[in-house]
Amino acid sequence: MLCRRFCLFIVLLIWGSLLENGILAPTVPAAVAAPMALEKIGKDGAPMILIPEGTFLMGVTKWARDGGRDEYPNHEVDLPAYYIDKYEVTNGRYLEFIRATGHRAPKHPRDATKDLWQRGLMPESIAQLPVINVDWFDAQAYCTWAGKRLPTEAEWEKAGKGTDDRRFPWGNVEPTHKHLNFNQKWRGEQTLVPVGIYEPGKSPYGLYDMAGNVWEWVADWYDAAYYQTSPRYNPQGPDQGTYKVLRSSGWQVETPQVRVFTRVASDPLDRNHSTGFRCGADAPKP
Repeated sequence: MLCRRFCLFIVLLIWGSLLENGILAPTVPAAVAAPMALEKIGKDGAPMILIPEGTFLMGVTKWARDGGRDEYPNHEVDLPAYYIDKYEVTNGRYLEFIRATGHRAPKHPRDATKDLWQRGLMPESIAQLPVINVDWFDAQAYCTWAGKRLPTEAEWEKAGKGTDDRRFPWGNVEPTHKHLNFNQKWRGEQTLVPVGIYEPGKSPYGLYDMAGNVWEWVADWYDAAYYQTSPRYNPQGPDQGTYKVLRSSGWQVETPQVRVFTRVASDPLDRNHSTGFRCGADAPKP
């Protein structure tokens, strides 16, 4: 008995010495990463949806026979998880940005009949409509103020179509006025609709107005041949360029441009009455 106790004492003494000198690490439960929220509220008060990491098919759907040459080839893209605004940025949220920063009000550079704001002031009636007459730098400035960023073109498209290579955000059914706001003529604020009213038009992840209402700025420079050489993992677009990319489709488009893979080149300084934006953000690393 005495020998057994002595041996146990020696073992404990050696074990304690090893721990003290860092030779042996204590056994502790492994840290468990907290699950990421499927929806969160941004600094600007706008809800954001988590888009999970994984692969999707970008560009013209494999079975389609239309689409611009800049939308080919259909190719696999891997993206890490990220967040993206559930709705297009509204005039009401843009007003808070202006109040906080002194940024200029949205204004058409040439035609006052295409303004929704009056003498730099926002009528209450347009608070829930998507902001328009903002250029790429205005959009970027807002997202930065909100602690976000503009989504990449790849992030925007995955959020709009999911992983099943569909033609429209809601699937492959041809668009109707139950799905989106499109095929309109300019009638002032009556041309646009409040964000988030088209339930049948939602994307697979629950995003609204990924087609129709307004075109949306994304982060990337435009290159008509970019899909032919873009990296598979998290493409960021060309390093430089002359034009920026617009995604979605505006209130004036007809059916052929409603497709979720439609991409358009636009001067980053262009402010017009059919272009707005939504923001994205990195998801925390697990």
